[in-house]
Amino acid sequence: MTKTRAAVSVGLFLVVAYAAASLPYAQVVPRQALDANGAPQYRVDPFWPKPLPNRWSMQQVTGMFVEQKTDHVWFLNRGAAALPIELTAEGDPSPALCCVRGPELIEADQEGNVVQAWGGPGPAYPKWPTALQTVVVDSKGFVWISGEANQDSILKFTHDGKLVWDFDHRPPAGAKATPENNQETSYLFNKGRFQVDEVANELYIINQKRLLVYDASTGAYKRGWGGHGMPLSEVSNKDIPGYTWTGGPPPEEKNFVPNLHFVEISKDRRVYIGERGQNRIQVFTTEGKWLQDINVSPNSPAQRGECGGLNTGKPALPSVPGLFTRSICGTTYKMVISKDPEQKYLFVADAHNDVIWIIERQSGKTLGHFSSKGRLAGQIVFPNAIGTDSHGNIFVGEVDTGKRIQKFAPVLAGAR
Repeated sequence: MTKTRAAVSVGLFLVVAYAAASLPYAQVVPRQALDANGAPQYRVDPFWPKPLPNRWSMQQVTGMFVEQKTDHVWFLNRGAAALPIELTAEGDPSPALCCVRGPELIEADQEGNVVQAWGGPGPAYPKWPTALQTVVVDSKGFVWISGEANQDSILKFTHDGKLVWDFDHRPPAGAKATPENNQETSYLFNKGRFQVDEVANELYIINQKRLLVYDASTGAYKRGWGGHGMPLSEVSNKDIPGYTWTGGPPPEEKNFVPNLHFVEISKDRRVYIGERGQNRIQVFTTEGKWLQDINVSPNSPAQRGECGGLNTGKPALPSVPGLFTRSICGTTYKMVISKDPEQKYLFVADAHNDVIWIIERQSGKTLGHFSSKGRLAGQIVFPNAIGTDSHGNIFVGEVDTGKRIQKFAPVLAGAR
């Protein structure tokens, strides 16, 4: 090692050591490097995952879950988003080397190899969701899958793909999704975003401007609430007013602001609900008592009101003539909680800025972010799925034209 390289390495170590010793944050895994603000550091693994077998095409990764027992990564591979040019090998005889439509649920091991894959539209899965959104694997190995279409529901499968339960609650014939009815709980038009609470054997479903809780065995409705803990009877059935983005946050709103994009539950029984329409995470007890608002890049244009007026086809600001925007707005797309014993951090996928925000969980303080917009290794395009394993690795899935998963590994102090 040259003297110059040695000096750089020592300098890096000193900065990391100072950050770890002087800030009230700690690593997700032992020896993880922190930046000057206390944010844990990550580096992309460009060789994860391995190419899919059988000439399968990688498609939009709309949902992801890291299984607790094995650290295997389960992800939804939404085949409905495939373009004809991506399936040029389909046919008999096959006219190209790659690719064909593959199964829509894939399990990968820690090395990125496919362990098993199943699911997708067809006779074998007559109730398979048409607009795939969420996958959850519980501690007993059951796999829960949902979709966003009106007649999609939440399905519970065995580990190898046998359907064992259908949550149902599909809308009856003739029922209409608009105007909203946030007081109706017997059926739901969109059950795509949910979470399984094994502690209480409950399903948490975010829908319209509310969170609903159902028994995870019988499907019986148990309780629900709106923004800041308001009872369902007070939840507005009107659209939340839009706003004109001028560089600041959206107006305050007590109701949940659609679209609600995730619900997660921590080990200390806090419920986190992401509002893409408000760049906000609301935190509750499991009984619906509001505890905290966490703002995530609040000055970014929120989805509310068509990206704060940026999607109108008109110049967004008089000072920026000719600016036309088709932006993906809102900063709270998906979230995962770190798996260290204290669950110190929230990692939030932001598809407007194409970054992963790192937030100190207890205080709600934003410490920093990693990644950037782009298609190179370590950059991301429309992150809409995120997971983490017991080794502190973070996995990010992309939709729209991104259509890939990337693994971000912890950077260890002193590593080069």
